Amino acid sequence: MADVALEAMFQEARRTPAEVPARLMARVLADAEAVQPMAPRGEWRRWLGGLGGLQGLGGLITACCMGFWLGVAPPQGLPDLAGAMFGVQADQVDALDEDFDGGVLTAFGWDIEEG
Repeated sequence: MADVALEAMFQEARRTPAEVPARLMARVLADAEAVQPMAPRGEWRRWLGGLGGLQGLGGLITACCMGFWLGVAPPQGLPDLAGAMFGVQADQVDALDEDFDGGVLTAFGWDIEEG
């Protein structure tokens, strides 16, 4: 029986929805807009947001610069692939030939420079 009375109260509440004062609703909406993140303006900012913002762009630029640097001027232990492509003799591989025991090396372009 209690459930029937409770359901009757719910039906009465559904028929007469609560009215929210206009000033209260305006204040709630203003507070909601204040805490929303800024929407990107334009295609450039949307693209930048897809990369992870300025932090993602910074990491991408750093990785590109480091890859370019290692490709053009590799450390002493790695062969100079850019030099091999342009026909310049690399001194790094000659230093490694003294310790080489005769096996076939194909990684990092040693097969290109040897032959």
